[in-house]
Amino acid sequence: MIKKFLFSTLIVICSLSTVFAQNKTKETNKLEDPDNLASQYFSQVMGVAVDATSNLKLYKFIYEWIGTPYRFAGNTKKGIDCSAFAKTIYDKVFNTTILRNSRDIFSTVNPLSKDELKEGDLVFFRSNGRTISHVGVYLGDNRFAHASSSRGVVISNLNEPYYSRIFYKGGRILEATKKDFVEE
Repeated sequence: MIKKFLFSTLIVICSLSTVFAQNKTKETNKLEDPDNLASQYFSQVMGVAVDATSNLKLYKFIYEWIGTPYRFAGNTKKGIDCSAFAKTIYDKVFNTTILRNSRDIFSTVNPLSKDELKEGDLVFFRSNGRTISHVGVYLGDNRFAHASSSRGVVISNLNEPYYSRIFYKGGRILEATKKDFVEE
């Protein structure tokens, strides 16, 4: 009887050890996985759950550009402006060519309110009165990536007083526009 009990206990301990070892290996692999590191980074920076990140390619792309200085009419990592940043994201992440100027880009979107925005939509701002003068790419949870004229490529919150005051509309690229501008 004691032999059966000891044998059963030994089997249970070995089974638990195996389960713990597998979980530890999975956790270690998860931490070393670059995709997971990018997800965790954006989860922390943006306050969005890692599991809610649906377009890792978008987040990786933005991660690589964070801190790039602003340069009017620039379109490289040496310096970039807001519309070139949005255009580059759409080209590299969504395989869609959009126009180069924020006002022109707005003419190719279906306008949206803040509460209709989805990851990858564009957000437009009017900082100088009536005309659209700034564009960014919406990431979720009121966060958007853009090339700020004062801080370079950053992630900001639509609820920050400045952006809340100058926010104009969101926009989603129209399907017909995608077909017109996609380079084949």
